Amino acid sequence: MKKPAMVISAAAVALLVVAVALVVRPGNDPVAAQQSSSVATIATGPAVARLGNQQVSPEELQALLATVPEQTREQLRGNREALERWIRARLAEKAVLEQADAQGWAQRPEVLRQTRAATEQIVFRDYLQSVSQVPVDYPSAADLQQAYDAGKANWVTPALYRVSQIFLAVPDAQSLEAVRKQATELSKKAQAAPGEFAALATQYSQDRMTAERGGDSGLQPLQQLVPQVRGAVARLKVGAVSEPLQSPAGFHVIKLTEQQPARTATLDELRDQLTQALRAQRQEQIAQAYLDGMLTTATLSIDGAELNKALEINK
Repeated sequence: MKKPAMVISAAAVALLVVAVALVVRPGNDPVAAQQSSSVATIATGPAVARLGNQQVSPEELQALLATVPEQTREQLRGNREALERWIRARLAEKAVLEQADAQGWAQRPEVLRQTRAATEQIVFRDYLQSVSQVPVDYPSAADLQQAYDAGKANWVTPALYRVSQIFLAVPDAQSLEAVRKQATELSKKAQAAPGEFAALATQYSQDRMTAERGGDSGLQPLQQLVPQVRGAVARLKVGAVSEPLQSPAGFHVIKLTEQQPARTATLDELRDQLTQALRAQRQEQIAQAYLDGMLTTATLSIDGAELNKALEINK
């Protein structure tokens, strides 16, 4: 049976860590691109891991970590499984590239064509970025205020609820009534003494992730709660405990410990996010203007007859 989680975001954090490790897997990351041409060289020096002649150096791992956001980097540092998965995949890739290099694979005509095309794109993107730099003082305070006002409807954060739970799993149909009875007894105890809820959750809840925190699942919008729980949470007053609520996984006894109303995020809270978005948008505009200028200043001619021939060949 799947581990019960009243709130889906807790599991999402762990999935995010693994997902990021997969996003930067060998073949997609700049580290791999930088080192693929020298994989046949016998590796020397300190190594995080080795496979035959190949190794993953501390510098390579550090370069990997430098390519991801700081928050994700900290999560990856704490997720040994994801990092080791990347290391194993990187070593396997290097071993394959070593074999290909020994056979002169990089000199095959189709590989050379792809290499030239890739090089052109790298040079094009890097040069275009260099000629489309955004002024350091952009956006101004007025630009930020204008962007904030224009998108104000999008800055509303939903109401947030801090919920604690006692979860009891139902392993099979024969256990349903026994578990329901236990959940009812725990609900009555908690309703009679709400201050004892955390102790009851720690002792009885089978969702160990929240039980270790006295049942606390943190502040969440209603939409991140199990559907069978949402309605009850919306009706509860802060400090109140619910009757047992049944979901496909089992029974939940809920206590609402805090509620924050919906509100509009302030400009100060969004300043960094808006600044990055506006700078990215402006850079795209400058780059496009540069490309348009190349077309208008150069001598441009299109041979319709030759174009038609080329299209016919590829029918």
